[in-house]
Amino acid sequence: MSAILFDLDGVLYQGNKAIEGAADAVNWFYSNNIPHLFLTNTTSKPRAELVTKLSEFGIQSNPKDFLTPPVAANQWLQKNNLNTIALYVPDSTKEEFSEFKLITDENKKVNAVVIGDLGEQWTFTIMNTIFRLLINNPQAKLIALGMTRYWRTPTGLQLDAGPMIKAFEYAANRTAIVTGKPAKEFFHAAIDLLNNQQDIVMIGDDIRGDIEASQQAGLKAIQVKTGKFTEADLKLGITPDAILDSIALLPAWWEKNM
Repeated sequence: MSAILFDLDGVLYQGNKAIEGAADAVNWFYSNNIPHLFLTNTTSKPRAELVTKLSEFGIQSNPKDFLTPPVAANQWLQKNNLNTIALYVPDSTKEEFSEFKLITDENKKVNAVVIGDLGEQWTFTIMNTIFRLLINNPQAKLIALGMTRYWRTPTGLQLDAGPMIKAFEYAANRTAIVTGKPAKEFFHAAIDLLNNQQDIVMIGDDIRGDIEASQQAGLKAIQVKTGKFTEADLKLGITPDAILDSIALLPAWWEKNM
């Protein structure tokens, strides 16, 4: 094993509370100079804010240590010379798309419609506007900042962007280009950022979005029993390479399996 990919919510913290032992575990990788990245499907926080959040939990990081769907989408749009977009992401992450021309009029021409998790901001009006933009621009790309089905909040499970994207795919007869988990391309982007290290390991709490998806991208995967994990996950026919009660046990597992 040469490098590690850390999921955030449910692995390092849950809501505004750190997972016990998470800081010591992550900082162990820093002190041992083991290459790593933080992977997250969040579209509600820019990288600088994620650095600040981890620091509050005693975890050191830098903006360049994060791969987020907005970062991956930005790179994909630039690579494909798509400069005029309709953007539906939380206000806090709009800065990642500051160099693009943003369109809000459903009757205007766009090259792409970019969608993240709007949480409680979702309304019928917003969804219908997105639908009309796609119908009125048959050449426009539908860019999904992740296809996560749901996540755990302090008040319980909450729908993520995945179900909304599926609705747009069905209604507009369009296939989304996904720039977040569980798309293989997202994990391949992480591999590129790690300079094509071999035997990279992903650690996460989502049996499908973290474990199955990373394995399908050619990585090893460790399931933690925190966050959204339930014992029923282990009966879905997906076999993690390892199962840990929490990330606190990761350094010991790593040393044992080197």
